[in-house]
Amino acid sequence: MPPCDTVEDVTTPRRVEVHPGCEAIVEFDPELTFECVPECTWCCHHGVLLYEEDFAELAKRENLNRSTKQLRGRDFVKREDKDREEHVDVDGRACHFLRDDGLCALHAEHDWKPTRCSVFPLSVSVEDGEIHVDVRESAHEYCEGLHVSDRKVVDHLDAFLPRLLWDLDDPTSDVVIE
Repeated sequence: MPPCDTVEDVTTPRRVEVHPGCEAIVEFDPELTFECVPECTWCCHHGVLLYEEDFAELAKRENLNRSTKQLRGRDFVKREDKDREEHVDVDGRACHFLRDDGLCALHAEHDWKPTRCSVFPLSVSVEDGEIHVDVRESAHEYCEGLHVSDRKVVDHLDAFLPRLLWDLDDPTSDVVIE
């Protein structure tokens, strides 16, 4: 038995059941907390990868020709120029669905968002056939919602990782389009 003063290595990956029968290997500090912060919109500066199911759901709600584009055989929500200085990336662009008030039109008006949006600020990868989850490296620098609440991410993984991820051939989330 280790001595009482031994500190557990918080970076040691651990297996967590996210949904019944669906496990993920968690590679971030289990003490990490997260809560969306009003006006942040950092996650909306990225192109949103649409899995097939998301694409079909989006088609029920919005015009796909206006809101999506295909790159290297994958569907994404368009990033577009915004005529404002708030809620945009350094290039003046953001998600097609990001409204002027900093809210997502899909979430606010349809109570729905693509799987990829649920995953932020986490990163999903697959190794040896298993889903691994970590915090996006850039989130430590840009995401204002880290460490601002008592809501431990590891205790709420089902809110970040929709069940759909386990049905996908490749649920990898960090796909860059531009």
